[in-house]
Amino acid sequence: MREVTDASFEEDVLRADGPVVVDFWAPWCGPCRAIAPILEQFEQEQSTISFVKLNVDENLQTAGRYDVLSIPTVILFEDGEARETVIGARPRPHFERAFERWLAAPAG
Repeated sequence: MREVTDASFEEDVLRADGPVVVDFWAPWCGPCRAIAPILEQFEQEQSTISFVKLNVDENLQTAGRYDVLSIPTVILFEDGEARETVIGARPRPHFERAFERWLAAPAG
């Protein structure tokens, strides 16, 4: 997943064509590392949603703007607005339910 920053957030996320899932994380966060493979798997499977990550230690402005007080926090943005939020390390089915409206139907 590619990194976004305070400086690139508006362009990369808020003005993006289509939905974008942002993983608010930090390198020292064990639960963040636990959900990373789930989000990476979604990224490989989905063409309708973009996936990015934002290091909260290095990008305090954006984390504060969206009240990210606990990590991992994963927020789906669409049309410049936060639409769905998942807080904490959750299993894949939890993310599937949260994002089901945006997920592409499986091929085949």
